[in-house]
Parts: sequence; C-alpha cells; structure tokens
Amino acid sequence: MRSLRPLLLALAACAAPAPPEWRPLFNGTDLAGWVPVNVAPSTFTAREGMIVCTGQPTGVMRTDRMYENFVLQLEYRHLQPGGNAGLFVWSDPLPARGVPFTRSLEVQVMDGVETPDYTSHGDVFSIWGAHFVPDRPHPSGWERCLPSERRARPAPEWNHYRVTCRDGVIELEVNGAKVSGGREASPRKGYLCLESEGSEVHFRNLRILELPPGEPPLAAELVAEDAIGLATAFDGLTLDGWRAADGGAADPAHWQVRDGVMWTDGQGGDLVGPALGRRFEVALDWKRSERASLKQPFLLPCRLPNITEPGSEDWHRLVVRAEAPSRDRAGTVTMTYDGQSQGVLVLDAPWEEERPAVVQLHPEGMATEFRNIYVRDL
Repeated sequence: MRSLRPLLLALAACAAPAPPEWRPLFNGTDLAGWVPVNVAPSTFTAREGMIVCTGQPTGVMRTDRMYENFVLQLEYRHLQPGGNAGLFVWSDPLPARGVPFTRSLEVQVMDGVETPDYTSHGDVFSIWGAHFVPDRPHPSGWERCLPSERRARPAPEWNHYRVTCRDGVIELEVNGAKVSGGREASPRKGYLCLESEGSEVHFRNLRILELPPGEPPLAAELVAEDAIGLATAFDGLTLDGWRAADGGAADPAHWQVRDGVMWTDGQGGDLVGPALGRRFEVALDWKRSERASLKQPFLLPCRLPNITEPGSEDWHRLVVRAEAPSRDRAGTVTMTYDGQSQGVLVLDAPWEEERPAVVQLHPEGMATEFRNIYVRDL
C-alpha cells in the first residue's frame, strides 16, 4: 500500500500560512507608497537611493496604509550637528489641532543633544494624545523612555534603527542593541510617518516585516483615525495655490508664511484657495490673536451652522461636510468644531451665488493664523 505521508505533508504545506517576508518601504527611486501630509513637494524627495528631507517646513510624510504588528528597519544620518527629525508609528493620518505633528508614538531621530529629559540616542515617547507606559520611569514623569545606553553615532555618520511593534509593545534597537521601549500603547495600529523638523536628514534601507495581527481584533479606540482622502491645500512654505480675492497675488505686507503657518494681519483682504465641487469636505485650523468672533474666518458657498464663540488665543479646528441642494432633494451641511458636532443644517435654497465655490479665508480685519488646511470632493 502506498504511503500517505507525502500527500499529507503536501496538504499541510498548502494549508499553512506563508511566513512573513521583508519588503521595502522605499523603492529607491521615487516616493510611491508615501503621502505628504502637511509639507511641500520639495520637503521629501528620492535621491541616490535615499529619502532626502530638507527639514522645511516642520511636518510629516506618511505611508499610504496602516500597520499593526511589524518589525521596521531603517538607516538615517543628519548632515549637520544638532539635527532633528523623527519616525512616528501607529500614527493618525492628519496632524493634531494647531500643530504640525500627528497623534502617535515618536521614535526620536536627533543628533548631538543630551539633557536629563531627552537625548539623541533613541528616545521613544507618546505625542499629541497617544499614550504608552515607558520601560523605565522618566525622571520628570513624562511618557518617554530614555535609552539605556548611548549608541548613536554623530552627524554625518549613518545610524541603524530596528523598531519592533507588537500588540501595543514597542522596542527600539540602535546600532544593534535594544535601548528603549514601552507597552500598553494607544493607538496600536496606524500609519508610519517620517518627520521633517528643521534640518536636512537622509533615510535609506527602509524595510518592514509585517507580523500577524493580534487576537481578538483591536477595539476601535486602539486604532488610529482612517485616512479619508483629505489633501493638503497649504504646503507650509509658500502661498502657492492661493490668490487675493481680486485674482492677483496676495499682498506680502499682509499675508505671509511664518514657520509653517499662514499669517495675516487682517488688513490685506481675503485669500482665495482651492475650488470646491457640489459635494465637499473642508478641514482647517485657525487662531485669532486679537479677539474672539462668532463668525468663522473663512467663507464657503453654503451657509454654516452657528458655533460657540471661541477663545481668542486658542487654536480651533472646523470640519465642514456639505452637499448642494438638487432638484430632487435638499442639501445638507454638517460641521464639527473642536471635535464637537454642531448638528446638521438642511439647505433648500441654492448655493449663495455671491460666495464663490472655493475656500476663501476671511479674517474680518483681525490678525489670524491658519494651518492644517485640507479639502476633498465627496
């Protein structure tokens, strides 16, 4: 009788899942698979097998998909002493309100800094609403794990990072030895980001080994927000894509870009930006430095719900989703203000014709700052 052992082994091999394999996160020639979040097209570029980051403006570029459990390896080098950058893991797709950084865990990529509270040798810490428990208590009580030893080489030498993220536990190895980490991370599934923060930095040999997801599936609160197609309308460096209300260039005496923020003294008229379709979503942050106002500092082609008067010194975020009325049904506008729903406004009338179908910044004569401006057609 012929043995069944070879057949059983073959069937077992077919049923077994394929072992995880390393794959590149950077193909060496272009930035396919990466999405600029709040930076200019020139901020991150591919050159000579490296991702080259100018450091201007401060912001991030993210992967086009989320990751949960994985091992990531990369090499980096700073071109000048004292350089700063970062790797964000389990990140949201958009920055937190009023800042250029996303909610995430940051793996520090810094050079030449040594203080009691932070170092250049592989700190791991939570930022902007993320949380974790560091492997060792921080001297000032921060959610930050300082490295157990100093292994990073100074600029312009290359350094190697290996980051293991599994079931809410993060471990960082610097140049071959584990130095820092933590546990109980939230979120623990999200995007990966490379950070631009003031100085030129190079990355190469980025690759990832995806590991099986945890069981049972993660609760919603442990998963980062999902990218929904919002694209940046402000590159943090220039006013490209924006014009004065009369169609000319913005008056540089009244509209300027300052440290990644669009600033106006309020005396230079409105600024007109991206065109909008009949169904759209807009998100933007603003801060007034003079006085509060019930009116939002921008115009859209639809009427908006009223909001509670904001404080004058705080950053605020408005997210507006609108659909124009049609012959068959009314239009609707939904709005959230600083994360709080403002309800639904039903529109029976057509778009207000005097308002162009664009995002129009309208500071009402008040000094105002804008950042994190995003739009998408629905």
